[in-house]
Amino acid sequence: MLSLLTLISQLITLYIYVILAGAVLSWLVAFRIVNPHNRFVYALEDFLARLTEPAYRWVRRVLPPIGSFDLSPLIVILLLIFVRSLLWEAYAAAG
Repeated sequence: MLSLLTLISQLITLYIYVILAGAVLSWLVAFRIVNPHNRFVYALEDFLARLTEPAYRWVRRVLPPIGSFDLSPLIVILLLIFVRSLLWEAYAAAG
């Protein structure tokens, strides 16, 4: 059971890194540090968006963007950290 919990925890951590990479890439594109017309940048941005948009869409239904700020990546990261902590606490309580 510990192996499964560790795997789930690592997957949550990996998804948090994907969210952070998508946020950083979107800032780099917004500030014109990288060219969004570059094929690699476009492909990476599309890949990260496909991975993160389902979670963002769920959060955006509950909390719409505030002005020009999109807080959905932050909310998703906080929820993932909370779920990971709950899983470890449940495992510790059961064991």
